Amino acid sequence: MIPTPDLSHLTSRDFDKVYEPAEDTFLLLDALEQDEKAIQAKKPTLCLEIGSGSGCVTTMLAKIVGASNAVFFTTDINSDACQVTQRTGRHNNVLSIESIQTSLVESLLPRFSQAIDILCFNPPYVVTPPEEVGSHGIEAAWAGGIDGRQVIDELLPFVPQLLSPQGVFYLLLINENRPTEVVNIMCTQYSMQAEIMMERRAGRERQYILKIQRSS
Repeated sequence: MIPTPDLSHLTSRDFDKVYEPAEDTFLLLDALEQDEKAIQAKKPTLCLEIGSGSGCVTTMLAKIVGASNAVFFTTDINSDACQVTQRTGRHNNVLSIESIQTSLVESLLPRFSQAIDILCFNPPYVVTPPEEVGSHGIEAAWAGGIDGRQVIDELLPFVPQLLSPQGVFYLLLINENRPTEVVNIMCTQYSMQAEIMMERRAGRERQYILKIQRSS
């Protein structure tokens, strides 16, 4: 069992600026841990987390893969999240995290075209008015617009461009995001293999992890 990354270096002031790990974060961590052997078997060399927040997920992934075996990139539109992500990595002896302030993967293509072995995204999924989407502050961590899908739908077309031939994408959704519809979109529009690999109730929310990869 891989221990949850230590976040004792972060304070309430940090969490005023970046998303504090909650049930959704821990569900994504559990999904990565469940797939630990499958991830290690792929021998990933390039991993990417979109919207890294505290850096908890990428730090956990580095513990699974081996921090010296791969390069770990993260993106976040919030500059504070980029700084906190690197602090979390250092605090947990993961020194190979490169954090980039950008929207989704805006500055990564075509450089990382079909190069990402493990892709993770805990997106802003909360149903909000459309005008709340696109903030550069902590609101960007949850404001998902119509059906909570605006940011998610913006990313989906990039997934086939990003994933390596063996690449896997772990995506967290809630019921309001219509996860089965996202599975269908990835299968029919992008010829990917997609499935709901894990789900859990957290309060009033039903949370899901989608596992998306190239069709074999």
